[in-house]
Amino acid sequence: MKIALIGAGSVVWTRRLMMDILSFPELTGATLSLMDIDPVRLETARQTVERLVAQVGAPATVEASLNQRDAVRGAKYVIYAVQVGMHHATLLDFDIPRKYGLRQTIADTLGVGGIFRGLRTIPVMLSLLQDMEEVCPDALFLNYVNPM
Repeated sequence: MKIALIGAGSVVWTRRLMMDILSFPELTGATLSLMDIDPVRLETARQTVERLVAQVGAPATVEASLNQRDAVRGAKYVIYAVQVGMHHATLLDFDIPRKYGLRQTIADTLGVGGIFRGLRTIPVMLSLLQDMEEVCPDALFLNYVNPM
């Protein structure tokens, strides 16, 4: 069984998520397919997950790819956890509304900042869903991206 994580470059999140996945006997022997657009962060995530697999003695295989389509090919589960624009874009989600007198306490799900994030994220999500439709049409899509 293949589990793909799109946006694996967030190493702390990836490690915690993979630890949870590896704790389920039903997922024993899974192929963990990591994908990110940043090759350095992806390699760090791959090494981290491989160490984790070795530490817990889990019979899992770890793959890493910069190519989204390859990462999800044949997957049973696809976990979507990207942050389009990274931290810089998140700062703009707060700064632009503030410039016009709108104070936001949460900008990833609500208000103008949430709309900005959605406008950045939805095209990337649609690209992933198109790939899934073609290379893993029966996969379960799990969204961990705000706004949900």
